[in-house]
Amino acid sequence: MRTLRTLEKTKNNSSESSWIAAPAFPKPDDLIKKEDNIKVTLELSKKSIDLFKKYAKKKGFKYQKMIRILVDTYASKTLKA
Repeated sequence: MRTLRTLEKTKNNSSESSWIAAPAFPKPDDLIKKEDNIKVTLELSKKSIDLFKKYAKKKGFKYQKMIRILVDTYASKTLKA
């Protein structure tokens, strides 16, 4: 599993800092796959949708599919049944 390194400051905001490993989201290019789907209604922020639309247009694919695969990837790695 890929990880994302994030910088965490100490509680007293000193110049000391440390790196922690956090789960990483998939690359946008990894968000294109084919699966059976169920339609749902979901409200998302305009800012997020605009970012997905911009990237999808640039790469030539559908932004809804990117969001669907992002949610599927998160769920399968985090919410194990």
